[in-house]
Amino acid sequence: MSDRPNVLLICTDHWPSALFGHRGHPAVMTPTLDQLARAGTVFNRCYSECPVCIPARRTLMTGTTPRFHGDRTYRDRLEMPDVPTLAGTFRDAGYQCQAVGKLHVYPQRDRIGFDDVVLLEEGRTQYGVTDDYEAYLADVGQPGEFFGHGMCNNQYHVAPWHLDDRHHPTEWATRAMCRQIRRRDPKRPGFWYLSHMAPHPPLVPPQRYLNLYRDAELPEAVFGNWSENPMRMPAPLAGARSSFDTMYGPRERDIALRAFYALCTHIDHQLRLVIGTLREEGLLNNTVIMFTADHGDHLGDHGLWAKRQFLEGSANVPMIVLGAEHACHEVAAGEADGRLVGWQDIMPTLLSLCGIDVPASVEGRSMFSGERRETLFGECSEGHAATRMVHDGRHKLIYFPAGNARLLFDLELDPKEQRNAIDDPAYASVRDRLTAQLIAELHSGDEDWVSDGVLVGLDERSGGGSGSDRGLGGQRGLHHPMPLKG
Repeated sequence: MSDRPNVLLICTDHWPSALFGHRGHPAVMTPTLDQLARAGTVFNRCYSECPVCIPARRTLMTGTTPRFHGDRTYRDRLEMPDVPTLAGTFRDAGYQCQAVGKLHVYPQRDRIGFDDVVLLEEGRTQYGVTDDYEAYLADVGQPGEFFGHGMCNNQYHVAPWHLDDRHHPTEWATRAMCRQIRRRDPKRPGFWYLSHMAPHPPLVPPQRYLNLYRDAELPEAVFGNWSENPMRMPAPLAGARSSFDTMYGPRERDIALRAFYALCTHIDHQLRLVIGTLREEGLLNNTVIMFTADHGDHLGDHGLWAKRQFLEGSANVPMIVLGAEHACHEVAAGEADGRLVGWQDIMPTLLSLCGIDVPASVEGRSMFSGERRETLFGECSEGHAATRMVHDGRHKLIYFPAGNARLLFDLELDPKEQRNAIDDPAYASVRDRLTAQLIAELHSGDEDWVSDGVLVGLDERSGGGSGSDRGLGGQRGLHHPMPLKG
């Protein structure tokens, strides 16, 4: 049996950093993850450099930023860059590497260094691939029923899961990961990647989990001096909000929150089975466990939903790390670490904890190296939809070239981002310092937003708000027989 640490990397989709009991959330129930947080180190200032699924996962798997790996939008047919991947580096160091769930690469069956991938890709048939979850549904007599509940994976309408709970994607992926752990080669350490698609919509939790939140007291939506009136919001945010306002009023928000929390608790409880499998196999004390998410979700705060912004709900992601009991002394138990970290840091962190050399192509740094970055740059979308961020660990500057608008928040004094301090004389030096840093980071055409060293941006055109979405946010149909085109 190998004495090198195993690694279990758990990735979820759309899970905001604040949505945990250990972070003081008043409603959501996460007893498993709260216990892991007490046993490990929590990084409360972890951010997705591009809070969108594909760009974030390219950062995760390469340790590089969007500037290097080439995606800050959602380039779903872009192959991975030709650099060592997280899985490939573990594999080359002698690890057996298994992935279960959502990989979100192109082509879909590209293993990006994993020995095997048990795939769940949210019904994306447009790539010509039947994933393993849909094949499973056919095997159990439910062919094509993945989206039989009728909900969309880009909207916030709610229905209970329509099949037996055992067939829910969260439970299927959990069983598959437990099986992979039990099927391991006992002479080699394991790198296991469990990638749950929830709590990303569709909001279809099992009824037993919806029931847990039937009487829950929900937090009120957050608004600030810059978001109470949509006319005061930066143009891209105002455009998005006008679209959301047509679909999600207070009643719809309450229903959506209960379902979203239910999906989180469902994952939390299912993780107990994975941890129990590690324990029963005698692996738990020699396994590094990391829990994170590719981005969060605004969940109605400031009138916004989903992601693609650098507000806390969207960009601040969970980061819980437990070290192997006898091999990772740098990982303290019960510690909340406030240093500024990003998803580019996941690859070097996990490799370093296992004593594996970090490839030269990696831009991130180990979260346990003792180094602290002065700023973190984020970039999402292009043109009039673009937004950019510079964060110094306390202050966050968000820039929208459409309308040349800036938001500045002091997260120590204003953790819910309710007060835009961009015009406050007391923050003038912070504003100017972060603006200069943001200008220095611009690339690939973004430099055109600057004239004579000053941000000038673009006109205010924002798009959105028409409500004429005939495709219902990319609604899936019944997948039997399997459609040829998406």
